[in-house]
Amino acid sequence: MSMILTGPQTSPDKNMLVANKAKSLLGKTFLRHQISKGATLAALMALSACDLAPTYQAPHFIVPASWHGQGLFREAQPQDTVIRSDWWTLFNDPTLNTLEAQAMDGNADLQAAAERFVQARSIVMEARSDLLPHFALAFGSSNNKSSSDRLFRYKGPITATDEFYGGMASWEPDIWSSIRNRVRAQKYYAQAQAAQYASARLSLQAELATDFFALRGLDAQNAIYEQSISYYQQALRVTQTRLDNQDATGIDVARAKNQLFMTQARQLDVQAQREVLEHALAVLVNASPSSFHIPEIADQDTAEPVFPLGMPSELLQRRPDIAVAEREMAQANRAIGIARAAFYPHVSFNANGGFDANGFDLANLANSMWSYGASVTMPLFEGGLRRAQLQRTWSNYRETRDHYRMAVLSAFKDVENGLSMTARLRAENNRLKQAVEAAMQSQTLTMTLYKGGADGYLDALIAQVNTLDARIEQAQVQARALQATVGMVRALGGGWNDKLLPSPDQTMTFTGFQYEGLHHPAPVGGIDITPNPEQYENLTTAAPTPPMAGTLSRTSVPSKN
Repeated sequence: MSMILTGPQTSPDKNMLVANKAKSLLGKTFLRHQISKGATLAALMALSACDLAPTYQAPHFIVPASWHGQGLFREAQPQDTVIRSDWWTLFNDPTLNTLEAQAMDGNADLQAAAERFVQARSIVMEARSDLLPHFALAFGSSNNKSSSDRLFRYKGPITATDEFYGGMASWEPDIWSSIRNRVRAQKYYAQAQAAQYASARLSLQAELATDFFALRGLDAQNAIYEQSISYYQQALRVTQTRLDNQDATGIDVARAKNQLFMTQARQLDVQAQREVLEHALAVLVNASPSSFHIPEIADQDTAEPVFPLGMPSELLQRRPDIAVAEREMAQANRAIGIARAAFYPHVSFNANGGFDANGFDLANLANSMWSYGASVTMPLFEGGLRRAQLQRTWSNYRETRDHYRMAVLSAFKDVENGLSMTARLRAENNRLKQAVEAAMQSQTLTMTLYKGGADGYLDALIAQVNTLDARIEQAQVQARALQATVGMVRALGGGWNDKLLPSPDQTMTFTGFQYEGLHHPAPVGGIDITPNPEQYENLTTAAPTPPMAGTLSRTSVPSKN
């Protein structure tokens, strides 16, 4: 008797059912795998959008609605800057216009400020490069020989060659926005450099105008001394004649000589001051002082324009130095996010591969090599290093807020000082003009009486001294009034507008695959650099100055070349 044992038998329908269950199980497994991958990717994307920097908001100051602290109060927004940008043309002085144009074109300090802005833009691109994967190629060859007497030497050839080539890639996902905060901080720094350039340009314009009006004031003083010396020489001759006729004493002649020689000495001092100012102006317009001269003008007939003052709240929108302080504050805010990100894990991916062989038979799968992987680093204990760095960034941010507030207060002080100086100096100049008129009349009358023998020379001398002092002081105050007007323009921002400040994205200098024009990036924010700095190396070339009535021209003002 025999028995045949068989396994369980299934029908075709049952087999189909099992297959369907298997397919369903595999499908669910695959679906769960895809969902898991999608969830992981979504989690990484969500983490990559995590920004640890505090929400930035510039301070809101409550300022007077009118100057001199009068009127209602209202809040002002801290923005960057409106007087016309070529404000100096309102003084109607062709020589000043020419000098300002030359300084804007060739001043070395201004061009250096523009280069600093370009460098800041380049730093933006450097920081931005860390957001993208880095790829590189490597290849090389070597011929090697080992010592035949080394310990444990393998019995074989002691020379060998090695050739290799391959590629490598690396990428760090910016999970905690550390890299992006560095990029944003550098963009804010570039914007601050753009505002620094505007501040440097305004300082140059104001300094040149201030020195120019000081020089014109010295021209007026020199002309006054020239007229006074001629008058005193005539008075000395009259006194000497009366002494010869025994109608005067020797003390009168000595007094006349003293007055003449002292006036001549003061004229020499004024001339020296003028030459020093002229040299300073030469440097500002990129010219050699030895080949530079501004024609003299005897009379100060420069117009005193009236510029729009605006409201105190608008001042925060006009001053480039306030914009610099605000951008530095925004930059410090991003540094807090960078310091916070240092507490969390950092992930990086690396891969490399290629061929390595003894000889040039490299393109062989057997000679290939590769590696890839990921690494995660997270600080556990560093003795408080990260906390100290975070604490420092918070303190630095608060410091920038203090600097910003001080910049705002200094701006208000500058405007109020300008209002006081311009108003008082103009009133003082009007009073001095009246004093000069009275002194001139007194000088004429006393000299007439002295010539007729009705009065002594002492009264005439006192009148001469008073007249000269009044005329010199009036010329000085008139120059100071013009300088105060320039200072007022500078305090109001000199026509700089916040729309000229480049946006953060405009600070980038090139595109992904651009390799041309790197030596001269496209200008933004009205800031450009010269592609040929050699054109400014000729410091002796001169160009004619605009013709002006009453000038005593010896040489001409240098050109911008």
